[in-house]
Amino acid sequence: MAQQETDQQINDGFVVDTEDCEERERAHRERGTSRPITVVGNPVLHKECQDVTEFGEELARLVDDMFASQRTAEGVGLAANQIGVDRKVFVYDCPDDEGVRHVGVVCNPVLEELAPELRVLDDSNEGCLSVPTAYASLARPDYAVVRGQDAQGNPIKVRGTGYFARCLQHETDHLYGYLYIDRLSKRERKDALRQMAEGTPRYPVVAND
Repeated sequence: MAQQETDQQINDGFVVDTEDCEERERAHRERGTSRPITVVGNPVLHKECQDVTEFGEELARLVDDMFASQRTAEGVGLAANQIGVDRKVFVYDCPDDEGVRHVGVVCNPVLEELAPELRVLDDSNEGCLSVPTAYASLARPDYAVVRGQDAQGNPIKVRGTGYFARCLQHETDHLYGYLYIDRLSKRERKDALRQMAEGTPRYPVVAND
């Protein structure tokens, strides 16, 4: 499976992440162990993560655990610090606005700056596994390009539109110490934290003692 992902077809310089999605996601998930989700207030979520420099078995195990944890929490994206690991890597299993499923891994992501003509904002609702049960409207560009590396260290580019573009921006933010609520007004952030306090997570979380 790793070799298949290494040799994955490239289209116009962008990784093809829409093929064999079910098979690839299941393989990761079945090898992995689901871990509880860290929530807002946990220090690991509020600082920039360390770069991934070793692309070996330890990283492969982490990626497998991340896919398992993402499935348990019914999420569409998960950053390593959301399961308490201080490394710049995120996984995703996310549809775009056309319903096309995207599955992949990005290490050391960098979000590309968009040309002004490409910055069409979408102010849809956004949520986060680390802010369980809370949602808020947040304007983000409806197109995103992320550069990084795959789990074997090969350079990749990933692009997304609509909901998937939001996912790519959201997960990259995580690895630089930002939650989506940090981009809200003070009033909106307070409301999101109130929603979280009043709700009950549907998945295991790490308590902030």
